[in-house]
Amino acid sequence: MRDLKRVLILGGTGDAAKLAAIASQLDGVEVISSLAGRTQQPTAPIGSVRVGGFGGEAGLVAYLQEYQVSYLIDATHPFAAQISWNAVAAATKASIPHLMLVRPAWQKESGDCWLEVDRLEAAVTLLENQTGRIFLTIGRQQLAPFARLQHLWFLMRSIDPPDASLPIPQGEMLYDRGPFILEQERKLLTDYNINLIVSKNSGGNATYAKVIAAREMGISIVMVNRPAMPPVTQVSTIDDAIDWLKNVL
Repeated sequence: MRDLKRVLILGGTGDAAKLAAIASQLDGVEVISSLAGRTQQPTAPIGSVRVGGFGGEAGLVAYLQEYQVSYLIDATHPFAAQISWNAVAAATKASIPHLMLVRPAWQKESGDCWLEVDRLEAAVTLLENQTGRIFLTIGRQQLAPFARLQHLWFLMRSIDPPDASLPIPQGEMLYDRGPFILEQERKLLTDYNINLIVSKNSGGNATYAKVIAAREMGISIVMVNRPAMPPVTQVSTIDDAIDWLKNVL
């Protein structure tokens, strides 16, 4: 057991779970997946799992050193910027190799009508002059800023219910977990008479069907661009992440 190389995967995404499953099969590797604990019933990755934050950069450094982690792979959501920046600093201080698995962002195609903004607050401001029924697909944790838009009706989709202590926009909550198929998204947009979508540019296939449906139906999307990524070695596929891990072992 002493010869095992410990790999900490900062997860919470489907890609992270798949990466943990494959990495766990490598000889001489022990995988620990870390989940933030924000989803009430997350899909449990294969291997050891820890749940909860580290307490910032210093806490992550302490964890890496205490558990003698050899390699750190950041496979968190593209919008989980703070943990990604903490991971860079912690890996540097712990002197261990560090990789980011970053799914490619969606690219605007012919027929797409995107209103691109760099921050969620800018999306709220943009909606001040809009009318109609909005499909809000940004997760449950950032609904509160939209609550002041009393002139709009929102369909809000998330995996878990929002925090009861925070205001939410007027409208309807829909609890569901992707991946979503195109026929399902077409029907949802039609049934709820949606005329505008607000989405983060999360990338990947799990929620891309709404983008295709909007393109087909001529519905505009307020697309929130990703936050800045830290300057570190990045790959875009699970296979490339496994190749990196094999090379550093």
